[in-house]
Amino acid sequence: MTTIEARVAEVAGAPVRGVRPVGAQHRWRMYDAELASGERVFVKAADAPLGELFRTEAAGLRWLGAAVEGLVPEVLGADDTMLVLARIEEGRADAAAAERFGRDLAAMHAAGADAFGAPWPGFIAELPLDNTPGDDWPSWYAERRLAPYVRTAVDAGGLSAADAAPIERVMARIADLAGPAIRPARIHGDCWSGNVLWSGGRGRLVDPAAHGGHPETDLAMLDLFGAPHLARIVAAYEEVRPLPGRAARVPLHQLHPLLVHVCLYGGGYRTAAVDAARAALRG
Repeated sequence: MTTIEARVAEVAGAPVRGVRPVGAQHRWRMYDAELASGERVFVKAADAPLGELFRTEAAGLRWLGAAVEGLVPEVLGADDTMLVLARIEEGRADAAAAERFGRDLAAMHAAGADAFGAPWPGFIAELPLDNTPGDDWPSWYAERRLAPYVRTAVDAGGLSAADAAPIERVMARIADLAGPAIRPARIHGDCWSGNVLWSGGRGRLVDPAAHGGHPETDLAMLDLFGAPHLARIVAAYEEVRPLPGRAARVPLHQLHPLLVHVCLYGGGYRTAAVDAARAALRG
């Protein structure tokens, strides 16, 4: 048995028949593995410990999965160098699957959270997220999701001081821009289209940055990178959970992921982040 097979067996708690690599991302490699039972599993594995990153992902998946059965893959095991999940066999998105996903997303959000933030450390890709709990979303979003990434982007040269100015105005006016007060929703937190796998006539969620947040954040992320059948997803969602005035607030909720992209990938996302800030200010 190879080292990777032995590790998968250890973390999954089951004998392994075989493992094959399927790609790499950030600081980890990905594998398709088959257990001795015949079950196929998906594996993320790192050569060096990543602290709480994989355990945090596992905790978030379990938390989201407790809200809507089957919406996320089952977690088979996690430690500081590996995450093992039940494999999702991908299919295709169609209108009916999109509508079901919109309803599932609304139900997941409605399950709620104890506070904005989470009881576990946060990560998006490899960047840390401050999940310190709070009870007021506008100030929490400004302090925990915008301010840290503006500072990082400016320090790294991805944003100039002039670029940061409209984002700082958003933070100063956040109470007016955020819309009606809301209770914490149970959100995925990194809900771009690549983290939605279409399988069995529904959308299923992977790779969360799960926390108590604003429900419009997940919908804005789906819009940012073009989820298939987006209009059907949103319409089905809002039949269950109306969000009056949501469309005007999309740029506000897209500002954080765009800042994350500036921090991860540099100034190529600078214009999009600045434009989102200006659009948010226009409301």
